[in-house]
Amino acid sequence: MLFDDRYKTIISPSEGIFRDKGSKFLAYAYPIRSDDELKKYLAVLKSKHPKARHYCWAIRLSPDKSLFRINDDGEPSGTAGRPILNTLLSLDLTNIAVIVVRYFGGTLLGVPGLINAYKMATAEALASAEIAELTVNDIYKVTFDYIRMNTIMKIIKDYNLRILTQCFENQCDIELEIPKAQLNTVLSKLEKTELLSLTYLKTI
Repeated sequence: MLFDDRYKTIISPSEGIFRDKGSKFLAYAYPIRSDDELKKYLAVLKSKHPKARHYCWAIRLSPDKSLFRINDDGEPSGTAGRPILNTLLSLDLTNIAVIVVRYFGGTLLGVPGLINAYKMATAEALASAEIAELTVNDIYKVTFDYIRMNTIMKIIKDYNLRILTQCFENQCDIELEIPKAQLNTVLSKLEKTELLSLTYLKTI
């Protein structure tokens, strides 16, 4: 199978709410690229909702959608994290975290009720999100002598590449985001430039 060079994610955080028998399910969706970001958002929500009973979540990471994790946070196994994840799968989203904060209303919902509540809360948050299709990009560090600056900057401009970091001294370093679809063309142009070295850093 050819590697798909595009993926869908949300552009900015969004929220949704679902109520059932007095329980409130507050869903928060975030665009993320690492587990560390999830920890940060969880800490924020726990301080914002200190009286909530559960903080259940699912994440899906990487452009090839291969990484995911779920957490039921004390709810019966399979009733929270899995329905949240299934909603992400049904919309084919990645690089995303959804955390659902539950306030218990005093009435047990049962397994089907919980699965439905976590699914519906997640769907509400994603319904209000802006979903975009992004390109899969490789990050490269380009190291070159200052006299090659004009050549390098022309390639960057010609292919509309995004510069992440830059340091211009006698020896210059630029970190570039190169879409997979353009990778071979851009790398071949760069490699033709003398006094230059390329280092692959990661794919995002």
